[in-house]
Amino acid sequence: MSSTRVLILGCLLDGPMSGYGVRRRLEVMGADGWASVAFGSIYHGLGKMADEGLLEVVESGRGGKTVYALTEAGRQEFHRLLLISWHEVKPVVDPFQVAVTFIDKLSKQEILDGLHARAARLRTNVETIGHIFGVKHHYGAPRHVNENLRLTQAMYQAQLDWVENAIPRVEADELP
Repeated sequence: MSSTRVLILGCLLDGPMSGYGVRRRLEVMGADGWASVAFGSIYHGLGKMADEGLLEVVESGRGGKTVYALTEAGRQEFHRLLLISWHEVKPVVDPFQVAVTFIDKLSKQEILDGLHARAARLRTNVETIGHIFGVKHHYGAPRHVNENLRLTQAMYQAQLDWVENAIPRVEADELP
């Protein structure tokens, strides 16, 4: 299931919108930070879902701008995909886990340098997100978008906890 598909359909629940309008709405919600949405894929997704009957073109022409609206089938598809997202648990794919897989291919100093640098970035991310709570709402994002921020902050914190635990283990030659 594509996150982009759910996001596009969800944006259109509030009314007809152009591809640019969908993109702006997702930017306000900060979706680029937690949904791995490629904004260029929005336009392709809109056209594809229109071909599938999930969306209808309600305005076309002015400067090439096309405005889309949800069909009843689109509303049903959104609801179906949303329920799947709430119940399905999938692994979070993180390139850092790939790096950890090959930790034994680095020198002790390279591992420690990497862990210390990562810890600093993670601390910054956790702190930065803490300052963002509530700000998105002032730009039109629904209040519950803060929950995405809380979830992202918790994931960064979990990784920071792991990194801080790994550093003394590397120093003591317990890892790798």
